Amino acid sequence: MRIGILNSGGDCPGLNAVIHGVVGAASELGWEVIGFRDGFEGLLPNGPGHIKLDTERTVGILKLGGTILGTTNKGHFAAKVGVDNIAKVPPEIMDQAKVTIKYLGIDALIVVGGDGSLTTCLQLCEEGVPAVGIPKTIDNDLDATSMTFGFYSAVGTVVDALDCLLTTAESHQRVMVVEVMGRGAGWIALYGGIGGGADIVLIPEIPFTLENVAHHVNRLYTHGHRSVLIVVAEGAHLEDGGLMKRSEIDEAKQQVKLGGIGGFVAMEVEKRTGHETRDVRLGHLQRGGSPTPLDRILGARFGVKAINLIKEKRFGRMVSYQSYHVGDVPIQDAVNKLRLVGPDCEEVLAARAIGISFGDK
Repeated sequence: MRIGILNSGGDCPGLNAVIHGVVGAASELGWEVIGFRDGFEGLLPNGPGHIKLDTERTVGILKLGGTILGTTNKGHFAAKVGVDNIAKVPPEIMDQAKVTIKYLGIDALIVVGGDGSLTTCLQLCEEGVPAVGIPKTIDNDLDATSMTFGFYSAVGTVVDALDCLLTTAESHQRVMVVEVMGRGAGWIALYGGIGGGADIVLIPEIPFTLENVAHHVNRLYTHGHRSVLIVVAEGAHLEDGGLMKRSEIDEAKQQVKLGGIGGFVAMEVEKRTGHETRDVRLGHLQRGGSPTPLDRILGARFGVKAINLIKEKRFGRMVSYQSYHVGDVPIQDAVNKLRLVGPDCEEVLAARAIGISFGDK
C-alpha cells in the first residue's frame, strides 16, 4: 500500500504527532507514506509537490510545533463558507488532483484538517478517491469528536499568559484583558480562564453586558483585589449582537476576520470603572510552540486509527474521540456541526461556583 497524507487549513500543535503516528503504523505494515506539501495544493501537478515519509525522517518530530509538511488555507481548493453554505472545488481542479493521486499510485489519502478541509475530503471521496479524515482545530468545536489535538496546547498558552499578566497586574493594580481565539466557540476562553485564574470570562454562547462586567470589576476591587483578569473570546458578541471584525471578509477562508473585542472591552472597562486597564491579543501564539504531552499522544493515536481505517477499507470516515476511546464516524455526519459551550454545562457551572463572572448578571 502507498498512503498519502496532507495537512490543510490553519496550523495546530500536534500535527507532527499525527504524521508520526501515521508513518509509524504504516511502516509496521510495510506500507509507504507520501506527504503532500502545503495542504491540498500539493496534489496539483504544478503545486509544491510531495516528499517520502519514513520513520527515519520523522524521528524527533513529536515535540515540534507546526507541521513538517506545511499547510495552507489559501489556494485552489474550496473553503467553508459560514456553516451551511459550502463552496465546491472546481471540477478541473479536482481532476488535476485525481491525476496526481493516480500517477503516484496513492491507494488511500489521509486528510488532516478542520471543518472546511474535511468537507473537501468528503468531495474527494465522492469523486472516487479512497480517503479518511482526521479532525484538527484548536477551537475544539467539532461536534463529532469530544476533543481535538491542539486544543490543550492552545489552552496552555492562555494559562501561561494569564500567569505572567497576573504579576504585572498586581504590581500596578490594573485590569488585564486577554483576547483569545475560538471563533464562534468559547472553549479556549472557558478552559483558559478557569486554568489561569481569570475573574471574568466572556464567550459567544453567553450574552454579556459591559455594565455587568464593570460592576463585577468594581466589586472585586472593593473586596480587596489588587488586579482583575478578564478573558474574552474573539467571537464574543457585542450587546447589539454584532462582532468585532478586523476585516469584513477573508478571501482565503470566505469568512470574516475576527479580532479587536479585547481592546474594546478594555477601553469600556477603564471608562466605566476608572481602573487602569490593558489588553493583550494572543493571536497566533496559541497555534505555535511545542504540543503538550496530551496533544502528542492524542495526535499519534489519531494517526494510528486512520491507518487502521484504511487497512479495513473503511473510507469516507473521520477519526473521532469519545469517552476516552478513539473511534470513527462518517465524514458526512461530522462536517458543518459545531460543538458549542452550553450555558449550563458542567464547566460553566464549575466556573461560576468559584466566582468567575460571565458578564451576564
